Amino acid sequence: MGKFLGLSISLLTLFLISGCSTSKQIEALKPEPDDASPLVYENSTSFINLPVKIKLKDIENQTNRLLNDVIYEDKNIEDDDIQMKVWKLSAIKISEEKGKIKTVLPLKINIHYRYGINKLGIELYDTREINMNGVVTLLSDVGLTNWKMNTNTTIKSLEWNESPTIVIGGKNVAITYLINPAIRIFKSKIENNLDEAIKKSMDFKPNVLDALEKICTPFQMSETYDSWLRIVPIELYTTDAKLQKEIISFEMGLKCIMETVVGQQPKNKLDRDKMVLKPVTKMPDHISANIAAVSTYQDASKLMTKNFQGQEFGSGKKKVTVQKVDIWQKNNKMIIALDLLGSINGTIYLSGFPQYNDATKEIYFDQLDYVLDTKNKLIKTANWLASGIILRKMQESCRYSIKPNLEEGKKNMMGYLKNYSPMPGVFVNGTIDDIEFKRIQLTNRAIIAFISVNGKVDVSIDGLK
Repeated sequence: MGKFLGLSISLLTLFLISGCSTSKQIEALKPEPDDASPLVYENSTSFINLPVKIKLKDIENQTNRLLNDVIYEDKNIEDDDIQMKVWKLSAIKISEEKGKIKTVLPLKINIHYRYGINKLGIELYDTREINMNGVVTLLSDVGLTNWKMNTNTTIKSLEWNESPTIVIGGKNVAITYLINPAIRIFKSKIENNLDEAIKKSMDFKPNVLDALEKICTPFQMSETYDSWLRIVPIELYTTDAKLQKEIISFEMGLKCIMETVVGQQPKNKLDRDKMVLKPVTKMPDHISANIAAVSTYQDASKLMTKNFQGQEFGSGKKKVTVQKVDIWQKNNKMIIALDLLGSINGTIYLSGFPQYNDATKEIYFDQLDYVLDTKNKLIKTANWLASGIILRKMQESCRYSIKPNLEEGKKNMMGYLKNYSPMPGVFVNGTIDDIEFKRIQLTNRAIIAFISVNGKVDVSIDGLK
């Protein structure tokens, strides 16, 4: 009711003004806007570099969790007269040694050793239990294959806390010559178990895909413009893993498309089953993102209306002021509607091509001219208003800055580069360089200024669960 009353008062006021003056009324034919749905903008591919760093301490924690309790067990005493069970005695320690993972594994071993004779059908056996402990040291090469960190482990040394002996006939008899062959039996088992534990603890696929799921979920860049940024992954790359100074590092890279959509929140386009990790030898050390600064026609119209406030166009007694500006697009050109009040009342229409001034961060309109029907009406009604001088003066006010849009976009991106944690133990940090303008695209609801952003991203894993 309030809107209807306000509209009635406005119409009455306009009627009284036009009725009590010598102003002429112009009724030009309105160029109807194009309907360019759906509102998804053309965009080029972007590349996001993700150098990953993992502390050996995290691998140590995960390995201790997976290698817990019994490491090896042989219950058959008939084949070699030895029955053996091996436990992890205390926490495994992992460190770096000359580019390899060094693992120190304290062991507790329980052995049942059977000795005796079996001749002429007579079996004379006795079994002794031996409990001993020692420390095994292993070295592992590091690699990265099919989403998992893989290691190739070999035992470097095995040191007993005391020489293994048993008492036979009241004497201590060294049995190292018996134990060492048994050690060779479970040696490969320990190596394989350690490799499997590291592989399980460092399976990156679930973590990487969970992180991508969050990154690729469209997020709202601007509530005012109702604009959403969607990242659509194309390919994922990785270099081989390297170990240096207690940190395992490798580089991942995401080739993707960044789409800006206005309206309802778009769907996530990540297909987890189709993501393949492709090995490469080198990766760029920076991100190269192509994003869009959205400026709706409604918002641009408000800004240009402010530009026209307090300005008069004409000479002598023949003058007009612009009360309101509306803009839209038709056939890849901008239509600018100016509501006039003064010597002429009504709406005139201008058309031109949107351009960008990088120095002032402003969008302006080149080759601005009256729409053909409007120009004909002006020539008949007020030839003075159709002159190029007045048109050039109006063109100066047909511009507006998108600097706030650019700053808002950069601010939103920085929110994901300041210790952003997409999941527990994973932290993203980075920087953004200057924003570079690329091109302008017109849609049915907005002017899209496409820009390029360069920077760096660093992903660290600290306290991985």
